[in-house]
Amino acid sequence: MTLTIQRDQTPESFTLQATKAVTLLSALYEIKSKLDPTLTFGAGCCSGVCGSCAILVNGKEQLACGYKYQDNDLIEPLRYHPVLRDLKVDKTKAHDTIKKVVGQPHTSTEIPTLSDESKTKKQTDCILCDSCYSACPVLAVNPDFLGPFALTRAWRYIAGSPQRNQGRPQGGAPTIAAIQHNGIWDCTLCGECTVACPQGIDPKTDIMMLRGESGKAGYSDPNFAVQDFGTPNFGSGFV
Repeated sequence: MTLTIQRDQTPESFTLQATKAVTLLSALYEIKSKLDPTLTFGAGCCSGVCGSCAILVNGKEQLACGYKYQDNDLIEPLRYHPVLRDLKVDKTKAHDTIKKVVGQPHTSTEIPTLSDESKTKKQTDCILCDSCYSACPVLAVNPDFLGPFALTRAWRYIAGSPQRNQGRPQGGAPTIAAIQHNGIWDCTLCGECTVACPQGIDPKTDIMMLRGESGKAGYSDPNFAVQDFGTPNFGSGFV
């Protein structure tokens, strides 16, 4: 079995003894212990909970601890993250997007009801593996885009506890305002983030819900203002 790992923009192949149903993370550990001790990658719980081992396999986001590797797989670091070394990336900039949308921190007296929690139960399963961020094509053209998991967190914040937001100055208005620029309107709704999520979260739908809430708050898609709908211009002030 051969695995090819992208290292400093140079692919390097490693040959392993063929083993059935072995996870990619186990293979990476084998390479590090037997073939190249300098190989660097992220790992943590080894149970699909911490998200540390997220990488690209043949161009698709995977958790190395859960993926069963195949012969000739190409392994690469996540997209849109600074590469620290080999498969290890710096997630600081991506995770800082959450700070831009969440607003005020929770306090001990702000306890959401079970009904509130049920509205965003699936969103709470996010493990911040950054798979959705890596899969998002918008970041290829706009590196300042907030990204899918930050917008899912915004929706969780807005929808998960209306009582909490109502008790704050301006309610959830600061969060809604924070997602207008480089946020919900920049998303193409392609759904790649939803496909990439190992937890089954649907950021695309969360973003659509945030657009609805933004409309209620008086916001609209700024792209409409610059679109040309083919209306003829007759001059003399008539359009």
